[in-house]
Amino acid sequence: MGRRGPPKKPTALKTAAGNPGRRPLNKQEPKPERTRPACPRWLDADAKACWRDLAPQLDRMGVLTKVDRNALSRYCRIWSRWKRAEQFIQKHGEAYPLKDENGKVKYLQQFPQVATAHKAAILLLRLEQEFGLTPASRPNIVASGRQPGDELDDYAASKWRG
Repeated sequence: MGRRGPPKKPTALKTAAGNPGRRPLNKQEPKPERTRPACPRWLDADAKACWRDLAPQLDRMGVLTKVDRNALSRYCRIWSRWKRAEQFIQKHGEAYPLKDENGKVKYLQQFPQVATAHKAAILLLRLEQEFGLTPASRPNIVASGRQPGDELDDYAASKWRG
């Protein structure tokens, strides 16, 4: 089940807007260190390649912090597993025939890699949504990084405040 309601607004944004909802501010909101975590050595080659591709992009988006290491490691490991399962399916197909003692095909049995690929895809989607890696999830992410054009946003915000 997905999240209900609009995403929670970070305390810094509520404060900047003058707390229009007049709800209590979370003075103890965690603020993790904004440094890119190191890639774990125990990841396999495909997972490390995924990390090398994804970590810099997430860092530029402003959604990667030091405490995200485990979540990103998990994503890369699941991605590696999904990739191997998909390569197996491409090579061997999704099912194989099970035959009776006379050599006649009784039915087709699904390879275990099909279930692995399916489960991994579901887990990947959940993690992609957490990191803002799907088009629909990006509006729900409040990034702490600076993006091109932020200077214009700062100017507009200062004019709005008066």
